[in-house]
Amino acid sequence: MQPHVKLAEGQIPPYVLVCGDPARAEQISRLMQDPKELAYNREYRTFVGTYEGEKVAVTSHGVGSAGAAICFEELIKVGARVLIRVGTCGSLTDKLGQGDHIVASAAVREDGVSSLLIPLGYPAVADLQVIQALEKACQDVKAPYQRGIILASDVFYPGLLPTSLELYSKANVPGVEMECATLFVIASLRGVKAGGIATVDGNPLKWQDGNYDPHGEKVAQGKARMLNIGLAAVAALSRAKA
Repeated sequence: MQPHVKLAEGQIPPYVLVCGDPARAEQISRLMQDPKELAYNREYRTFVGTYEGEKVAVTSHGVGSAGAAICFEELIKVGARVLIRVGTCGSLTDKLGQGDHIVASAAVREDGVSSLLIPLGYPAVADLQVIQALEKACQDVKAPYQRGIILASDVFYPGLLPTSLELYSKANVPGVEMECATLFVIASLRGVKAGGIATVDGNPLKWQDGNYDPHGEKVAQGKARMLNIGLAAVAALSRAKA
């Protein structure tokens, strides 16, 4: 029994969605057939069920890289072999608006965990099969999305030091979130597959103009679409025995 996610080996299938919010994990479970809640401890909430005939699981990991790293490590210990993050992000480009999606091909490592695991020269890269499954799922429902490198930063509200948002915007990084770099590095180190898709809830470079609406209608519609995309992708990977 793992101490934080409260799961033991054999309780979950190899194909797992991960998300920040425990309430979102429950929302995902309602899209499954015969969902069952397995554990709920701290921010870690796990459901298992069936989607398109495939056994899948979802676990919430909370906000930020440190707690999420614990979740990813313990899920891998109990049998996860493909992990897909479904979350929210800020856009760093005018090409993406609220409710649109980013399929992360890699991540800039500004998280607080991965540099303590391995030097920064080690890339945080998503698995190609997972990227392709997410893109196909987006295309099947004609979802507005962009594939690209995502900035993973532990800073949400800036302090006295300048952030790197403008720099990476100029470098054609389409968005920023908090956990993908940690997920991709841990997955690579442990020999499993990972990927991520995020729904845009605003543009942090334009917060002063009111461009942040995490609970607005466009964002809610985008998040609902993303959950189905994530489930479709993880089910497709399960069928392909990825």
